[in-house]
Amino acid sequence: MDLNVTYLTLGGHVEVHKYRYLYFIIIFTAYIFIICSNCTIVYLIWSHQNLHEPMYIFIAALLINSVLFSTVIYPKLLIDFLSEKQIISYSACLLQYFMFYTFGGSEYLLLLGMAYDRYVSICKPLQYPTIMKKTTVCIFLAVAWLLPAAEMLAAVIMSLNRKLCNFTLKGIFCNNSIYKLHCVPSRTISIYGVFILINVALLPLLFILFTYVKIFTVTYRSSREVRKKAAETCLPHLLVLINFSLLCVYDVIIVRLESNIPTVAHFLMTLQVILYHPLFNPIIYGLKMKEIHKHLKRLFKIK
Repeated sequence: MDLNVTYLTLGGHVEVHKYRYLYFIIIFTAYIFIICSNCTIVYLIWSHQNLHEPMYIFIAALLINSVLFSTVIYPKLLIDFLSEKQIISYSACLLQYFMFYTFGGSEYLLLLGMAYDRYVSICKPLQYPTIMKKTTVCIFLAVAWLLPAAEMLAAVIMSLNRKLCNFTLKGIFCNNSIYKLHCVPSRTISIYGVFILINVALLPLLFILFTYVKIFTVTYRSSREVRKKAAETCLPHLLVLINFSLLCVYDVIIVRLESNIPTVAHFLMTLQVILYHPLFNPIIYGLKMKEIHKHLKRLFKIK
């Protein structure tokens, strides 16, 4: 161990010495399933010409984002389960924190792109080909991944040289709890954190809700066939949005109330945050999106 490096103890693990192999098998199995299920649908979208539409491109981007999000957490967790000490250097912790919230912010912005695509498709069908061009989709994807990264980079730079008075993180990976390690809380970092939350989560969420209200208002006045088509394409996006938003609230609650939550409960709640969403996305899109479901059945030769 390098004596010049500051190490943190990940104190959120529960009886690792007793259940290390059970934890390892569960998380390893979940990680393999996340990679295989998400990548299978991405492959189907890439390999079938009729899926090369903005809606499916956004779905592929969202699933790739889920794999990247999981890769930030799972490999380190697997190493920790097999290690005698669950530790991480402060610089690696900041990197994990940066990537965790970057991909979390990207999720909301990708869902925003999907909502806008559905809004134009259903509410302005004649203008759809001119609005949702390849350039528009590329801009949405670039902003979705670069904007949260740029904003989170500034947050990391602010935390880089702050003095630490506590070296035990009550968690199994690095999230906003790292701020509780600082000797003196920073008002600037707190305000900037609220700014990021509003910018990459709250405003996109409000815009998404606004577009779906508009969509349902338009389809309510339309024919039964239009309502059915809108439900088929919008319902999976709404389910993913609701699921992810609940998990974000869950993450905030865990961080805010960590001192009042027993370690076992905290451990189980944290596992739910990192397990549900990456597993939920491919299941929803694989079962609820008719075209993807059709290609999945062909791939696995299911009649």
